[in-house]
Amino acid sequence: MAKYKRILLKLGGESMAGPDGVGIDPLRASEVAEIIREVYDQNVEVAVVIGAGNLWRGSVGMQFGMEQSTADHMGMIATVMNALALQDALERQGVVTRVQTAIEMRAVAEPYIRLRAIRHLEKGRVVIIGGGTGNPYFTTDTAGALRAMEIGADVLIKATKVDAIYDADPNEFPNARRYERLSYIDFLNQRLRVMDSTAITLCMEHKLPIIVLNMWQEGSVRRSVSGESVGTVITE
Repeated sequence: MAKYKRILLKLGGESMAGPDGVGIDPLRASEVAEIIREVYDQNVEVAVVIGAGNLWRGSVGMQFGMEQSTADHMGMIATVMNALALQDALERQGVVTRVQTAIEMRAVAEPYIRLRAIRHLEKGRVVIIGGGTGNPYFTTDTAGALRAMEIGADVLIKATKVDAIYDADPNEFPNARRYERLSYIDFLNQRLRVMDSTAITLCMEHKLPIIVLNMWQEGSVRRSVSGESVGTVITE
């Protein structure tokens, strides 16, 4: 029995990439789709917000003098490529999906409309939301927090490559402290970098719990949705 009825799963673009972390690997996309299907099969309504770090990082363009607005818009468009790849992988596993985007491109996806997204979820479709917030200067973490609140998600799950939040990089510092629970304020005060402060503040103001976990650990997302203790929980 799932603890949460509706979740927002925030994926980094790197989750779609192969071993070198660049581009879209169809095999890896299928693995991500299988993780989502495990949750979907629990009769959980799933919305996904995906980044684009595997295709484009605006910070790189800005190092060469690119305007941030241009760099950010390129990143938002790149998220739609990832969304379409994930849609294809899910559909091939028998999961009905819809891609919605904050930047209109009707030939490939629906425009993001809150009530329509909710209706898709109620009908048992996975909704993949691309295009970030549709505005520059905001990360896809913030887009994930925003969409989670708009659709009435019970929890925001941030899927990463690390099993929890630590006070330092555990790969560099073996004695780094692992957190099972954190308050929003402690996260902000410690300037932890797993999510940006705007996303955390949005969740804090609306009391939306966040779970940070390693999506590649066997069954981690499914177990977290079932209420098992997985990763780090950020709450009041």
